[in-house]
Amino acid sequence: MEIGYSCWGFLGPGVVDTPDGSRSYRASLIDAMELAGHMVTLLQANRDLDEAGLDLRDVYGFNGGLPELDVVMFEWRWPLPGRNTTACGSPGHHCDLHRQTELIERYTLAGVPTVIWDLDRRLPADDPLRALTNVRVCEFATRPTPGATTILCPVPDSRLDATDAYELALLHRPTSLVYVGNQYDRDEHFDRYFASAAAHVGHRVAGKWTRTQAWPHVNFTGRCAFTEVDRIHRGALATVMLLPDRYAAVGHITQRLFEAVLAGCVPLMPADVVDGHRFVPDELIVVDGKDVVEKVEYLQRIAGTVTHAGLIYQCLRYLDQMRLSRQAAVFQQVMTDLMSTPE
Repeated sequence: MEIGYSCWGFLGPGVVDTPDGSRSYRASLIDAMELAGHMVTLLQANRDLDEAGLDLRDVYGFNGGLPELDVVMFEWRWPLPGRNTTACGSPGHHCDLHRQTELIERYTLAGVPTVIWDLDRRLPADDPLRALTNVRVCEFATRPTPGATTILCPVPDSRLDATDAYELALLHRPTSLVYVGNQYDRDEHFDRYFASAAAHVGHRVAGKWTRTQAWPHVNFTGRCAFTEVDRIHRGALATVMLLPDRYAAVGHITQRLFEAVLAGCVPLMPADVVDGHRFVPDELIVVDGKDVVEKVEYLQRIAGTVTHAGLIYQCLRYLDQMRLSRQAAVFQQVMTDLMSTPE
């Protein structure tokens, strides 16, 4: 099939000033689609070239027009006042929303099979697009919005298969607790699970956190380059899976889980995350900051041992359900069903 893919992000490491977490798996997913025989065309701006100076045009196809397509896929975008709601050409303007609207009008509203991947849970449950027979919505959530399909955050097979738990356990990990990611709607989780624990263990928070006055004791180190994420996790014993309420309530697990586990950084799962037990061993479920401290102190005691390696191995086993090849197969089925749905 000729698949048009709309995403406002990067295929390469990109730039520091972006929250684009999908870089962890986006290129691998597109590669998997093309290996399956499909032709994928990227429909948004070539940000790798325009902003990062990385020319990938000999590897991936980009098209700023309106080519003939069998299926169109959206990594869903939403209004961000002052950024993508301003006039084209104005200072600070991002054209992702305008382009998405253009693509919806040209393809989706004309009946072209459409997959909306709602990675940030921003598509309203009552949005008219959900009712269209040529549209399927996909979400990370284990308990998705009615009518939507669960597609777990995909872990590249090659990275998962190449990871050795015993080698990871032997790494020197000078930081006890880390969080890599931006603040967006995570204050409640952060306060309950991370900030209170940070008063008792060595830690670091890397990412864009602009409202930090409530936690003067926390070591916020600012944004880091995408290429640094793995290194930071490899130097830390544990992390906490901090989620916005709209994620935690439905079991929406992001790439932060596999980024940590593939680096041997043990993920602690807040007890209020729905279906959290599906993604980590029960012993890594935490109920508050005190529990986080106790888990970190346990990891300090076993660091570098066979027990430590066994725990990392268990975490890797939990990632198998998120394997990209499994998720790509679900996407394939969704597209096949759409192609066979009568207009």
